Amino acid sequence: MKFGMRTPSIKRSLAARTSVKRIVRHKLGLKAPRGMGWVINPKRAAYNRVYDRTTVSFWRLLRKMFGG
Repeated sequence: MKFGMRTPSIKRSLAARTSVKRIVRHKLGLKAPRGMGWVINPKRAAYNRVYDRTTVSFWRLLRKMFGG
């Protein structure tokens, strides 16, 4: 498990936002409601919750420093 700042990757960020899988899911409206991750995949949901609380986004730090 990682602690501290996450290393930014513009390549991965763009890939996630422009993936065919995401586009299809959004166009068809097949998104699960918020909080359904615990029902769909509890192991992944638990990992993501801990990861989110123990790491800090590089971009969020920049926003806080420069008041954006």
